[in-house]
Amino acid sequence: MCSFILLANQVTIEPKETSINKISAVDKHGFLAIKKGQLVNQHQQEISLAGPSLYWSNNGWAGENFYQKQVIDNLSQLWQASIVRAAMGADFKGSYLSHPEDNLKKVETVIEAAISNDIYIIVDWHSHHAENNTEQAIEFFQYIAKKYGHLPNIIYEIYNEPLQNTDWHSVIKPYSLKVISAIRAIDASNIILVGSQTWSQDVDISAKDPITGFNNIAYTLHFYAGTHKEDIRAKAQQALDAGLALFVSEWGTVAANGDGSVDYQETEKWLTFMRKNKLSHCSWSLSQKDESSAIFKPSASILNKWTDDDLTENGLYLKNIISQWGY
Repeated sequence: MCSFILLANQVTIEPKETSINKISAVDKHGFLAIKKGQLVNQHQQEISLAGPSLYWSNNGWAGENFYQKQVIDNLSQLWQASIVRAAMGADFKGSYLSHPEDNLKKVETVIEAAISNDIYIIVDWHSHHAENNTEQAIEFFQYIAKKYGHLPNIIYEIYNEPLQNTDWHSVIKPYSLKVISAIRAIDASNIILVGSQTWSQDVDISAKDPITGFNNIAYTLHFYAGTHKEDIRAKAQQALDAGLALFVSEWGTVAANGDGSVDYQETEKWLTFMRKNKLSHCSWSLSQKDESSAIFKPSASILNKWTDDDLTENGLYLKNIISQWGY
């Protein structure tokens, strides 16, 4: 666990070394903020975090078995991940909306595991139709903020991927303002990630009508390298040039449908773009689903110490990216 020093009403984190002689992410960086369109740490230094995203938490789906402490322990200790994303399903069968206790328990398990490993965690309302359940989203994030919002580990992602025909100005932004207000009434400073139109790709639209009046807001940029190429990077560059802070809370090496071959050439272009702009990112996905984006083979024993033999082609590539990213 990280230790705190309280000075002049400001909490900072006192770095300490872990048992493997490595200063962990939260110990090193403490409470995060957005300054001039960049993610910065408690020392006002620009940083870039890297880790994977869990799959939808829905009951009976391909990713729910990964919502366990050992998985987060392995990510931190074996892969040197500095962040993980909990994609709490808020759509479709088996989701939080129909099974709130089950899904909340999964999310809390990985939140507390991230805290114990001193890494950051994105708590994601994983939905394509969040505006249809605004009150439930507010209730969920208020609960998370009250229980965990005093800790530096927490990042809120309030809308996973609005659809292409879900208008930023009349739907996504008003929804976001309601949820942000509810969070900020409890947690004044932890980062809040806002989804953008067209599966969180149209950040250029958000940049023309950004959210104002709140601090530490960033906008999610999602891409899959097999499908999304220079045209999406151009949108991202427009947003960055306009001063928007971007956070790649979900990305993949394959096609947007989660399948197809790993597109190494286009992925390397995206990695260069993210390094250049110091963008933090979480890659899809911690699952054993029968698709190319799954990180683990169906035969892998996920609760043991992982080996390279447990990983798919995509999984081995992502492991190397995450473990070598640094922070």
